[in-house]
Amino acid sequence: MEQQKHNPARTPCTWRLRSRTLELGQRTLVMGIVNITPDSFSDGGAFLDPEAAVARALRLLDEGADLVDLGAESTRPGSQAGGAPGTPQAPAVSADEEQARLLPVLDGILRARPEAAISVDTYKAATARAALAAGAEIINDVSGFVWDAEMAGVCAEFKAGTVLMHTRGRPEEWRGQPQLAAEALMEMVHGGLAASLKAAEAAGIAAEAVVLDPGYGFGKRFGENYALLARQAELLALGRTLLAGVSRKSFLGRTLAEFYGDRDAPVKARETASVAALVTAILHGASIVRVHDVRPAAEAARIADAVLAAG
Repeated sequence: MEQQKHNPARTPCTWRLRSRTLELGQRTLVMGIVNITPDSFSDGGAFLDPEAAVARALRLLDEGADLVDLGAESTRPGSQAGGAPGTPQAPAVSADEEQARLLPVLDGILRARPEAAISVDTYKAATARAALAAGAEIINDVSGFVWDAEMAGVCAEFKAGTVLMHTRGRPEEWRGQPQLAAEALMEMVHGGLAASLKAAEAAGIAAEAVVLDPGYGFGKRFGENYALLARQAELLALGRTLLAGVSRKSFLGRTLAEFYGDRDAPVKARETASVAALVTAILHGASIVRVHDVRPAAEAARIADAVLAAG
């Protein structure tokens, strides 16, 4: 019998976006990150200027990005992201400010590259609506439809591609959360993603529009991320494609501390570790990887894909 040329854990499928489809499972897709923020953990402030952000996005596409993910509010640990407007936990960045940062960049990219597939990293329904109306294809909700009750309805209305991430609590709570054993961690992530899928289905979002993200670093303590990475393939039982975002995360910096005087490796020194974690994620079932530095990620992904095809 002729051996199939794809990883059985990464079943080929079609991801339905707002105006097109993408094929998943045969080749790892690379999603390049553009942070239009003054305070993101990796490159806050570098691309706050719209022209700089557009130029960054175009460079990522030239380097091999299949998708570009635009974010205009930092969800780093300790931030106020996720709060409801008008409450003591209200987000530091309003929907109006988020859109003022985001929309000119989205417009600039699509003017230069009308064919570009743009994802918008937001948990606010108002921003999602504005971005989809302006030409975005995907909404990447780090809360998995938890932080804004109207988000699922907006994604359904526009028939958007949707990334649903698992997040444990809100960023201001992450540093104080207790460590979980691996089994409890996997039950929590699996249960949270299953709940997000149920919310998507209830809103009328087609299963083919949804991709799941385990949420590395989002409410997971340092060692928990490795347990999650080692057992990531178990989440394929939920029946959806997986996206992994491990690029430059703090758990990688902590592991490299012995090389940096027992201090966490600085963000810019985590690129090799990011590639190692990315390859691990692909070999454990991820079909999409979200990265800051596209070229090395794209090259590493091709090697991982070749290993899977040979197996």
